[in-house]
Amino acid sequence: MGSWIQENLVDTGKLPLFLCAIAFLVTFAVTRMIVRSIKAGTGNLKDNVVGGVHIHHAVPGLILMVIGGLGGLGAQAIGWRSFAGVLFGIGLALVLDEFALILHLQDVYWSDQGRTSVDAVLLAGGVMVLLVLGYDPFGGQNSTNQGLGPGLALMAINLGFSVICFIKGKLGTGVIGVVVPLVALIGAVRIARPASPWAHRRYAEGSRKAQKAEAREVHFDARWRSKLRRFQDGFAGFGS
Repeated sequence: MGSWIQENLVDTGKLPLFLCAIAFLVTFAVTRMIVRSIKAGTGNLKDNVVGGVHIHHAVPGLILMVIGGLGGLGAQAIGWRSFAGVLFGIGLALVLDEFALILHLQDVYWSDQGRTSVDAVLLAGGVMVLLVLGYDPFGGQNSTNQGLGPGLALMAINLGFSVICFIKGKLGTGVIGVVVPLVALIGAVRIARPASPWAHRRYAEGSRKAQKAEAREVHFDARWRSKLRRFQDGFAGFGS
């Protein structure tokens, strides 16, 4: 086990990222358990109220992200970078757990809109896993200065495809597409979701594309969204 860690994490420089991912997942799980116990009124834990103001856990999360991010950028030793990775992972989990509150600027934690936080956590966790497993969206460590221009151009094109995915209402596809270019390309060329800004601006009401988008959304809801909803409920504690 020690040799595997040395070869695959320490020697590759991915130990800080690995520890960040572990801290991220553990913190999210613990946070959800604490919040669920507060909601159920069990245990001795209570809402964090200071001076009559409820302090959302995104606040300490943001502070930890700043400390961990700056520490990771400035540290040279693998030990300090790993410690910074842990801090960043904890902070990121706390912030993304309340992503929906930040997005809507109101307390939608346990509402349907609050599931956006779970989506953000799952997407961030998935990207971390891809990076830990070895996927390198920046072309590897052996790129030369001669290859820098084409590499940056390809990165810009891929980010453009991801932005199109976001505009088409495909948040998950766009995020995954940042590290898996083919996913971004496929999402960019396929039909937009009917409620997306792209559909509102480019698909006339009653047009063939608008009808196709609606039909695909209904098909997706029937086949996948109900399963995703059940997974979200079990993963994040909705309805409990």
